[in-house]
Amino acid sequence: MDLFDVVVIGGGPGGYVAAIRAAQLGLKTACVDAFERNGKASLGGTCLNVGCIPSKALLDTSEKVEVAKHDFAEHGISVGEVNVDVPRMLARKDSVVDKLTGGIAYLFKKNKVTSFFGLGKFVRQDTDGWVIDCAGTEVKAKHVIVATGSNPRALPLAPFGGHIVENSGALAFGQVPDKLGVIGAGVIGLELGSVWRRLGAQVTVLEALPGFLMAADDAVAREALKQFQKQGLDFHFGVNITRVEQNDAGVTVTYTEKEQEVTAQFDKLIVSIGRVPNTGGLNAEGVGLTLDERGFVKVDSHYRTNLPNVYAIGDVIGGAMLAHKAEEEGVALAEMLAGQAGHVNYDVIPWVIYTSPEIAWAGLTEKQAKEKGLSVKTGQFPFSANGRALGHGDPRGFVKVVADAGTDKILGVHLVGPNVSELIGEVVAIMEFGGSSEDLGRTIHAHPTLSEAVKEAALAVEKRAIHM
Repeated sequence: MDLFDVVVIGGGPGGYVAAIRAAQLGLKTACVDAFERNGKASLGGTCLNVGCIPSKALLDTSEKVEVAKHDFAEHGISVGEVNVDVPRMLARKDSVVDKLTGGIAYLFKKNKVTSFFGLGKFVRQDTDGWVIDCAGTEVKAKHVIVATGSNPRALPLAPFGGHIVENSGALAFGQVPDKLGVIGAGVIGLELGSVWRRLGAQVTVLEALPGFLMAADDAVAREALKQFQKQGLDFHFGVNITRVEQNDAGVTVTYTEKEQEVTAQFDKLIVSIGRVPNTGGLNAEGVGLTLDERGFVKVDSHYRTNLPNVYAIGDVIGGAMLAHKAEEEGVALAEMLAGQAGHVNYDVIPWVIYTSPEIAWAGLTEKQAKEKGLSVKTGQFPFSANGRALGHGDPRGFVKVVADAGTDKILGVHLVGPNVSELIGEVVAIMEFGGSSEDLGRTIHAHPTLSEAVKEAALAVEKRAIHM
């Protein structure tokens, strides 16, 4: 029986990164993963296979369609009728996924990570480590990392199947639905709803919460909702789904809104109401691995479970269900196992929604800071006053910086607008080092760039923005 220093169960962003980093640090490492796509092993988990990567590929394609239909004329470009070849679009999306999942397999070989395809589960604890069943092959591990991720949460009234889909199904529609329903106005619902709306679907979004993007800064949420409604997305908040029925033709959803019962017909229905931890098949109960009341693996601040030398990271431990959060936990844990001081700063994790306009934030909102009893000052700068945004023809949105009124330390940054997924990084770096709005405002930014809006928002904290 092979003896490994580390066995990672799960090959998603947390798992594969943990395995590679552990191997880089000289630990004999194996990773077992059961994700299968098109009948073949496919590393990368939900993110690379049916989540982050394919959704961004479709968002990019659909955005190009939108621009060709509505924006080319303003630039003096004339085109004929714009048509979408859905099968070809999906094939391109799949090719992007193939390149990246294949890239992980290459990185495993390069770093001498032993890869097993299939389910991984605990068998028993021996005196010299844990016996792990890696897809039918038993190995021993001094340390075990559980990185099994999460699954889409199903709505009891609307189990997945037929015309009712979760994220993976919504990435593979064979044709553009005429009427698309989306239950849940979170990241997944907004992104996938945007894809098919741009391609011609009439999209209705049903949300149980009373407001829009309530985790985001209030000003960002208001601006984003205004822009999405202008695009034709039909939002309904505070709804209660009471009945969902489907037949060969589609799905009928009955819900109450403002004490009125409403019935809506859809060709397809996307259910995106969150995710649940994936611990099935681990034999967690058999070896006594403690889960919390919601099914997440319980860990301490060093990712240790209740079992000796067993750790967990990523979605399966809860918190922000983000690929980059899982990756950083994987690196931190691998470094701890190698005797180093791994660490993740959860206060500056960036959040991004890849709609149009994009939405991004990190740190505290103005409201959250005040609720903590902090005295704050804020600066805001619109993209409508930014030369690069105007040149691009996309001046929507703004940048908002929230700083401590006494120390000037940046507490949060909130953006809605063009390419803000790429702009958030510089502020996260400043925040990681405890920087101030003055630090950001005095940093030279190239002209003309979208990033100048970030600089100007920082300057606006002290009411000294130059270009507004």
